[in-house]
Formats: sequence, C-alpha cells, structure tokens
Amino acid sequence: MLQIIQDLKNGETILAETHVPVAGKGMVLIKSHFSLVSPGTERMLVEFGKKNLIQKALDQPERVKQVISKLKTDGFKPTYEAVMRKLDTPISLGYCNAGEVVEVGEGVTEFRIGDRVISNGPHAEYVCVPKNLVAKIPADLSYEEASFTVISAIALQGIRLVHPGFGETVVVIGLGLIGLITVQLLASNGCKVIAFDLDESRVDLAKKYGAHAYLAEGNDQDELKVKQLSNEYGADAVIITATSSSQEIIHQAAQMSRKRGRIVLVGVVGLHLQRADFYEKELSFQVSCSYGPGRYDDNYELRGNDYPLAYVRWTEKRNFEAILLALSLNKIEVKSLIGKIVELDEFDAIYQNIGGNRDITSLIRYDIHKEEKKIQKAFVEKKYSSNQNGIGIIGAGNFTSSTILPILTKLNAPIHVICGNKGWTAGQLAKQFKIPHSASSFIEILQDENVNTVMITTRHNSHASLVLAGLNAGKNVFVEKPLAINLKELNEIAQAFESSKGSLTVGFNRRFAPMIQQLKNELSNNEAPIQIVATMNAGSLPMDHWTKSVDQGGRIIGEACHYFDLTSFLCNSPIVEVYMQSLGLNAGLDTDHASIILRMQNGSSAVINYFTNGAKDYPKERIEVHQLNRTAVIDNFKRIDYYGFKKRSNSSVQDKGHSAQFKTWLNFISNGGSAPIPFESFWNTSYASIMAIESFKENKPISF
Repeated sequence: MLQIIQDLKNGETILAETHVPVAGKGMVLIKSHFSLVSPGTERMLVEFGKKNLIQKALDQPERVKQVISKLKTDGFKPTYEAVMRKLDTPISLGYCNAGEVVEVGEGVTEFRIGDRVISNGPHAEYVCVPKNLVAKIPADLSYEEASFTVISAIALQGIRLVHPGFGETVVVIGLGLIGLITVQLLASNGCKVIAFDLDESRVDLAKKYGAHAYLAEGNDQDELKVKQLSNEYGADAVIITATSSSQEIIHQAAQMSRKRGRIVLVGVVGLHLQRADFYEKELSFQVSCSYGPGRYDDNYELRGNDYPLAYVRWTEKRNFEAILLALSLNKIEVKSLIGKIVELDEFDAIYQNIGGNRDITSLIRYDIHKEEKKIQKAFVEKKYSSNQNGIGIIGAGNFTSSTILPILTKLNAPIHVICGNKGWTAGQLAKQFKIPHSASSFIEILQDENVNTVMITTRHNSHASLVLAGLNAGKNVFVEKPLAINLKELNEIAQAFESSKGSLTVGFNRRFAPMIQQLKNELSNNEAPIQIVATMNAGSLPMDHWTKSVDQGGRIIGEACHYFDLTSFLCNSPIVEVYMQSLGLNAGLDTDHASIILRMQNGSSAVINYFTNGAKDYPKERIEVHQLNRTAVIDNFKRIDYYGFKKRSNSSVQDKGHSAQFKTWLNFISNGGSAPIPFESFWNTSYASIMAIESFKENKPISF
C-alpha cells in the first residue's frame, strides 16, 4: 500500500510503499476513501522538517535539554547516533480519515466489515486504528464531509471546556479550519459569536456562518468591538484557535474578557501570561487537549477501555459521534471549506507549497477500486495427471471429525497426516481414524514429500491464506467453503491458481447430492430459462458464535454460498447480477435474515432466502425449481416431488452429497483429468456471495 510520510532529516514529503497492517486485538483495519489535510499541524511538521539542525533545536528547547543531559551521561557518539536515529525515523502525516472497515481484530464487536467509518488514521490506503478512535458514519453523510470529523472534534473539545451557555458572548481568535468550525458550533449552540482574523476571505466566511467577524487590528479597537457587542461586559469566554508565536494574543484575550471570564487555548500561541491580566478579573485559563478525554491515555486508546458515560460524558470517541450527528443534521457546513481534492499520487499539489497555500483545507481521494477489480478474463480449464501420494488434513474441528473423516475412511482415502490448532485434538483423531501421523503445524504438511494433496477444514478467515500456501507449494487443494471472504483474497487465489501446478476444489457438496444430480439430468433436456426459489432455514445462533463474527465473513459468505453454487449449477449458467435485501436496518447490522436475487447469464434467475428466524420444526432446506410449466421441489434432501415431469416423486435418507463429492474428488486425484468443479464456476459463485454484501450495503443490484 501507499502512505504519505515526512522525512524529518531532509524535510521531504514522500509517498512510500509499505505493508498493509494487520488488525490486532482491539484494532480496526480501514480502507481509506478520503482523508483531510490539516492545514495547521501538517504545515508545521513539513516546515519543521525543512529546517536545519540548529533551527530544529531552537524550535524544541526541551529536546535540547534532553540531548544535553544525554551528552553528560553517555558522551558524544551515543548521543549523536540517538539524535540521528530519531531524525531517520519518518513520521506519518494526517489524522482525519474516512473509509470502510475491511478487518476487525479480537475483542472488537461494535464494527463489522463494510461499515463506513471515520478515524484518526494517517494519509494511507489502509489504516489500522484502535476501536476507541473509530466511529460510524451516518448513512446520509458522504465520505468527503465525514473526513472533517476528527479535526472538528478538536474544535468541539475546546468549546466543551468553555461550557458556553445559551446567549453567552464567545470570542474566537483565529479563523483557520478549526476556528471556522468553532464559529459554526458556537452559533448552533445559541451563542453570540465575535471572531477575528487577519484574512478578509475567512472573515467573510465567519460572517456567513453567523458571527460578528472582523479583520484583527491587534490593538484596543478589537477590545472595543467586543465590549460594544456585549453591553460593555466583555466576553463570557474567549477561544484561541490561532497559530502564532506572538505573546500578545493571550493579553488581548484577557482584555476582551469580562470579570471571571474563561479563556481556552486550542491553537498554538506564545504563552507568556501577565499576572495582572488574570489577577484583576479572576480569569480562568485552560489548554485544550486534542479530541477530548481519553487522548494520549493508553488504557483508553490502545487497550480499548472506555470511560463510564455517567462519569465522563464526552470522551474523544463520543465527541466524534457528536460531530458526525451535527454534520448529518447540517449544523456544520463543511463543503465550502474544501479548497481542492487530489488523488493520492498527486499529493505534491498540496504539500509542495503547503506554507503558502491559501486554501482552508484540501482532501486526498483514494482509488478504492484499484485492488478490487474483478479479473476480466476466462479461466482456462486445466487437465491433471494421476497422483497416488498421501493427503494431509489441515483442521481438526467438529466437521472434520463428524463428517469428513468417517466418509474418507470408508472410501479408503490415503490420509497421511492431520494437524489442528490444538495438537491433542489432531493426535486424538489420528489415533481414532488410524492416520499414520499428526503434525503441529500446516507448514509441516506443506513440506512433507509424502503429501501431494491438502484438505483445508479450518475456520473461514484462514481459508484463503492456506489455499494460497497450498497452491504455491504445488499441492492439490481441497477447501471447505467459503473459498475467500473478500475480493482481495479471491483475486490473489485466482492469480496463484493460474501459475500453480496443483488443482483446487471447493467443498460445494450440494451439487453432488443424488436428488440434485437426478433433477439436473431431468432439466438438461431443455435449454429454457429456469427459475429457482431456495430457502435455507438456518436457525439462529448466539451473537458470539464464531460463524457470525465479522472477521469470519459472516453467514451469507460462509454458508449461503452453498446455494449460490447450487442454483448456478442447476441453471447451468454463471451468475451475472446479485441483489440482496435484509432485515438489517443498515450495512453493518446483522445480515442473517436475507433474501438474495440472482440473475444468470442465460436468462435464468434464483431467489435465495437465508433465514434464521424460522420455526425449528420447519425443514432446514427447501428448493423449488420451475421451468416450462414444470416444477420440482426438494424437501430437506430427503424427498423430491415432480410436477409436470415424467419422473416419479421419491424419497430417501437425507443425503446432501458429501459422500459423492469426496468419491468424485478422490477419483480425480488418483486418475487425473478435469477437476470436479471448474475453477471458473466456484470463482464466480464465490465472487457473487461477496458482492451480495456489497449490494446490501449500497442498496442496489450489482452486475458483473
């Protein structure tokens, strides 16, 4: 991925290539759509980086003291090397990000993959942020507007420290981005706002936002204006949002204040306080800390421990949420504050002259489709030679022990080794099913020369990485569904498959069920379009069940994908459009109760109903197939009824096709030839199941 960084040694602003971070415990991985350039903070960092060592030292006298102290204790060489190491460490630029969640770490329950969110992540294609620094974007708010959230929270926190009452007079000194947002928030709060700045265009904007705004004269005239507009009392509060080295601004703020007034510093100014200013009026003075309570507290930010709302009403995250609500309700207008919008690779248009840039702020836009583009080509069907080496099973969970191993044992499959995330479980299964070896790691299986075939039966979020490892090792790979849980994984698998000598099969067993094979044979005598209604009465699961976890892809991608494959198989055509609706109110809520409409390339269509709120005594699966005044109904894979067909209805013991699937697959592994399911088929249905979630989030059909 690409990220904007600042080289502190030479002052260069660089677009660097780096790795996509991983969402660890309590973290959220976000794919960026827009980020806002902070005109104050980032300008200072860029300008600081361009200074020489002496100028840098003069700017940071406290750091100089630390260097001198280290010189005294450690000597010149270690001190010099430590300073150079510090300067050699680039820093990330940016802290106002808007994008969508693509991964969540352990312990994160309030966000799901696909959620639209803001965070204080830097200017990068992907950002990994602690959950307490992330907030959801309302559905009616654009990414561009939402990218103002974090910097607006700085303005909001300054206001909260002032505690403005309705009708109070508040002065804002400095009309940069934070100052103009402060003006709007105060006006929305029912305050009389008086604002000062050196830039006439910004003064005009403040007037538009409801302030009494003036060009700052830096003398008694400014104080006189405040007194005239406050019935000679002076301001109830002054918020300083300016950036200046001048000591005079604090003095002016004190002169503008009424007795026992409040002064809050949000910006950066000279801090030489004159005792007389504060003594005579008993003024209070406070410096605002960034976004609010929780900032720089590792227990809150990094460990994810929230402050109780009853005792700390407004944390930094709750400030983010308050700003998002204000933006959604049009209490803050930010579009007029955008100077330019540039693509990430055009970042120099902003940073080359950031000090002389007259824009209030600029946005960076990210190419959100770059890594998600579908591979637009047909996959060549491969033929494979026979191979008699052993099978290695990766995964020793319930499905492996209850379904896979009993069937494979009955079919005399040449299982050579098994491993699981709990070594004792794999060892126990090896003993029970007379498997020669158990391994502690899947790497051992991939490196074993006696294994040419691997079966992957682990949890869903590990499937793609294990498939890639198997294909790259040249093994034949069988993976239980789903093949992948996002488009990035799916495209990586496609690329690996094309260059691999190994085969790939996905465990879409329903198409191998005897009743499905029988029905497929009846349908094959006519090419007329088919309509299917398929219902999975899946049943509810506890909210903490692993299949419902967002980092596992959820139940539509993880389970309903069976019916994407089955309906495409029966219709004998790939899926070209998907449209999903759910009882969930918006993207990110529970999508278990879904109806999905599929359109096939040959004109056929299917409706997949995946419900978890049905009666327990209703059949788990029901499939209705309609074509040319004929109907076939499969009831829970135990009975099939034909209407209008010459075939007679029949029933049998429930058989969902597992045995036939593994028998077909083992025959393929032993004798070679064509894979049981063409790659293009299960790639298409996997793609469709992932795009169903996108359809739900965007509330529209998605064609491909």
